[in-house]
Amino acid sequence: MFKIMGAGIMKTKDDKVKVVQSIDGELLNIELSEDLLKRNEELAQENRKILEEKNILAIDILGAIGSGKTSLIENILIRLKKKRAGVIAGDLTTTIDAERIKSKGAQTVQANTGKECHLDASLIRKALSKLNLDTIDLLFIENVGNLICPREFNLGAHKRVVVISVTEGPYTIIKHPYIFQGVDAVVINKVDLADAMDINLRGLEADALRVNSHIKIIETNCRTGQGVKKVMDALDI
Repeated sequence: MFKIMGAGIMKTKDDKVKVVQSIDGELLNIELSEDLLKRNEELAQENRKILEEKNILAIDILGAIGSGKTSLIENILIRLKKKRAGVIAGDLTTTIDAERIKSKGAQTVQANTGKECHLDASLIRKALSKLNLDTIDLLFIENVGNLICPREFNLGAHKRVVVISVTEGPYTIIKHPYIFQGVDAVVINKVDLADAMDINLRGLEADALRVNSHIKIIETNCRTGQGVKKVMDALDI
């Protein structure tokens, strides 16, 4: 992907550096390479084929840092009865989330992206090769904490969920609408703090529906488990 290297400087995927001329205050729209996205889509479809051959349902979980992605996965894992779960935990450098999830008994693989702000289909392919897919019915992919970059990269998952929390403020959906397009559900977490944060939950729900009228909305408190069963029902797990 393209990276901004400094004011007016852009480095391309082949490490060629070019100067981007801009006017003060102008927003530069730097688009992802079509070839890169095309190759990612091809790999994503191959990932989907591998998963379907093994009868594995894969769910891509998106959200900002601290929204509650890991906590949601933990809560689902302890409520699973017959289904066997695997988890691919995406992060820049650490294994903190993977260790938390592993303690709940799930087969877990860490996928570190280094400096990249999202997982891609290639990383998922490598992670799949490290999992024993014959012992998994359900796969959670915890994406890197970010509400922008992951949207562009299909991983081959069957469903996508965005987790937000009331501590992110009242304008999370308005400011980051694109990631809510094409997802199956939005989880509004930490609802117990809504009053303290002066957050109108109905307002957040209305914002989500304006962006995606077909989206399922579930309120949760992952510290207590409130709403987790509803998330599972919404995702048919």
